[in-house]
Amino acid sequence: MPGIYVHAVEGRTLDQKRALVKDITAAVVKHFGSPAKAVMVQIVESPKENKAKGGILFSER
Repeated sequence: MPGIYVHAVEGRTLDQKRALVKDITAAVVKHFGSPAKAVMVQIVESPKENKAKGGILFSER
């Protein structure tokens, strides 16, 4: 069972998440040959104050 983890800052809508997991699942089916029901996608969200890039918190951008 392929497992894909997406790490992202919080703030995406439910519709955006649905579309993302659908597209990721389709890509794994296409390129790995796995059945769709075997593909696990997990979105791991972080609050903006818990994630930084370039030494600057996302909450301060």
